[in-house]
Amino acid sequence: MSLPVALDAMGGDHGAVPNVEGAVQAARAGVPVILVGDRVKLHAELGRHAGSASLPIEVVEATDVIGMDEHASDVRSRTQASINVASRLVKEGRASAVVSMGHSGATMASALLTLGRIKGVERPAILTHLPAKGGFTTLLDAGANADVKATYYAQWARLASVYLKVVEDRDNPTVGLLSIGEEDHKGSALVLEAHGLLRALHGRGVNFHGNVEGRDIFRNTTDIVVTDGFTGNVVLKLAEGEAKVLFGWVKEALQSSLKSKLGGLLVRGALRGLAERMDPSTYGASLLIGVRGLAFIGHGSADARAVKNALLRAARAHEANLIPRLEAAFTEQASG
Repeated sequence: MSLPVALDAMGGDHGAVPNVEGAVQAARAGVPVILVGDRVKLHAELGRHAGSASLPIEVVEATDVIGMDEHASDVRSRTQASINVASRLVKEGRASAVVSMGHSGATMASALLTLGRIKGVERPAILTHLPAKGGFTTLLDAGANADVKATYYAQWARLASVYLKVVEDRDNPTVGLLSIGEEDHKGSALVLEAHGLLRALHGRGVNFHGNVEGRDIFRNTTDIVVTDGFTGNVVLKLAEGEAKVLFGWVKEALQSSLKSKLGGLLVRGALRGLAERMDPSTYGASLLIGVRGLAFIGHGSADARAVKNALLRAARAHEANLIPRLEAAFTEQASG
């Protein structure tokens, strides 16, 4: 059987309930899971799911949990926190990946401290998928680094390019640099410097398209969009918030009269499909790319479906040998 995925089962706004339910769904889909957290609570929660005793689910004790309102720096001193125990399972080779819907800062800090960085990567980034025309656009950094250097953009472009080739079967994915205009001379001093570095990498592991604007993310102008973590996080939250508001407006419009209610019945199936595409839980969690191990960070508000999808994504990345492939790409670059 393949290596299990370690789930920080106490993390998130709703604690063990959605984590255990998502783990049960993933295990039924063939992904073995290690639940990390309060053994008594987790076994009690598992007992609510019929047939869970025969599933490939193991429980590992962690006596502490870092709450959503606590500091990410607590990771250093609280060695028995569930996120630290889960990260150590990856480091020790007992788990293929760590997944957490808990404190995102603590998850990043724990993964970085426990697993370290891929050689040649200065700072890891959060890689996320945003629904776009014809599929999705891969955006990074979505919030790991508010303050950045131009060299980070070049490293992230290479990391994301390998990720899309290896995990998503995208051949020679295109990279766009987020700016305030498509022209090469548009943007801040930092963006202009990053543009020069990305241009120099074109044809050497990066297929650089040039500058892209905010609207290009949803047009899928490029497969990958790189930006700093401050901007990326604003883009991500704006997209999620706008999707919710727009969907609310559509619902209101369809309930405004008898005629529109009838029309609503006719388009219900199509709207359900649209809602699914726009739902963050479809992708489950975002990958912290650049650390020497697989670490996935989900929404605190994640439901069981998001947990299940995050576990499936983590297993897929492991099966695709993502970390060895990323390390090989940076070794080749250093020697080339």
